[in-house]
This record gives sequence, structure tokens and C-alpha cells, in this order.
Amino acid sequence: MSEPSKKSAITPTWLFGGGLLLAIACSGCQMASSSSNVAGVRAVQSGQPMVAVNHFQQALANDPTNADALYNMAATYHEMAKVNNDPAMMKQAEELYNRCLDQNGDHAECYRGLAVLLIDMKQPDSAYTLMEGWAQRSPNSADPKVELARLYQEFGDDQTALAQLNQAVAIDANNARAWAALGNMREKSGDYSQALANYQRSLALNNFQDGVSTRVATLVRQGVQADTPLSPTGDTRIVQNPNTTQRY
Repeated sequence: MSEPSKKSAITPTWLFGGGLLLAIACSGCQMASSSSNVAGVRAVQSGQPMVAVNHFQQALANDPTNADALYNMAATYHEMAKVNNDPAMMKQAEELYNRCLDQNGDHAECYRGLAVLLIDMKQPDSAYTLMEGWAQRSPNSADPKVELARLYQEFGDDQTALAQLNQAVAIDANNARAWAALGNMREKSGDYSQALANYQRSLALNNFQDGVSTRVATLVRQGVQADTPLSPTGDTRIVQNPNTTQRY
């Protein structure tokens, strides 16, 4: 049985997680930085965001290149900015998200957080540009496609969202979040048998997904029987990585 990721304090699946996702520093980072990150995550979870910020600042003092600490602080400022309607905090969160991506150009949680922030700042075009640029720079990763799908679905373009998810599982058939997202879209469209198959495929890859487990249990109780998962289709292509940090 696989173990839950040690990178995240909360491990959401696409459209089944809510609230603030905070990453804990990976095992290869300095012990002091990791300890401060963990303390910061706990402070956020206990409703003490400014205490959390102090812990994340200490983590960065111990390791200035720690992308998870940068993400944690960005996400904390982002949440405080929304609660307090504070544009200055929103800009600070934006800067921290970008610093996180400077350190780790494939930090999925950070891309997701920055895209949400740009939408909160009434800049949806910038959010699309951000995600599309990530997909171009990382053509062999399914994560940008999953996040693009999420963005398209949130703006009502289910057809394009589905195409992005098909491309995601074509790139990486072992991406649990992509299969969960496909299941979610199939269920909403009324294709319950295919939804159940997609959810079950996702759980087989990562069984630490409470939201997906709940959907499977609900569909099974309703007497739904799973179809064979549809083969993904897509137009995945390799592109050259642009030598730039301009993201949107």
C-alpha cells in the first residue's frame, strides 16, 4: 500500500479539496526549515495565520530557496488578503507565488494558487496565460493540463476542460488527479458508469483521497456498475522551453 505524500499537510484531489493547501518541506531540505514549515502549517490549521507567517519566515531564513515555504507564505497572505479585502496583501501573495515558481518551475500547488489569485484580482486572461505557459514549458507533465482543465471548467467551457483532461491521462496514465477530474466531469454529465470507472482508477493509483472514496461509495450504493475506462485521446506535442521567467 502506498503511503500518503509527505509534501503536503492536506492532499486534495481535483475538485474534491477545499480551502488552503499548505505544503510541508520535502525530506531533502534542511531539518530546521522543515520543522518551521510544519509548525507554520499547524498554526494555519489552528487559525493563527500571523504566527504561521513567522514560522514560514524562519523556514526561509534557514533555507532561502525553499519553494514550499515560499508557497506556504504566499497561500497564507492570499487567504488573509481575501478575508481582510487587503490589496497590499494580495500583491505580496502574488510576489511570493512567483518567487516560489522561480525556485521550482513545476510547483503544482503554487501554479494553482497563483491562478486563483489572478482570478481574484479580476485578471482571468493572465491566469490562462500562466497555465498555458506552464503546459508549454513542461510538455511531458500532466499537471498543467489538469489545472488548465480546472480553469476551463470553472469558466463554463466543459468541452475544452474534457479535452485537457484526456491529454493529461495520455501524457501520464498514472496521474490520480486527472482520473478523479475525469470522473467528476463524467458524473456531472450523467455518465455514471464511466465516472465510477474513472474514480476507481484514481483510487487504485492513490487510495488516500477521501472525496473520491465518497463518490465511489455513493455511486455503488446507487447500483452503478463501472465501465472500462475510455482510452485517452489528445494532441500532445513537444515544444521548446522558452528561456524566460515572464509567466503572464
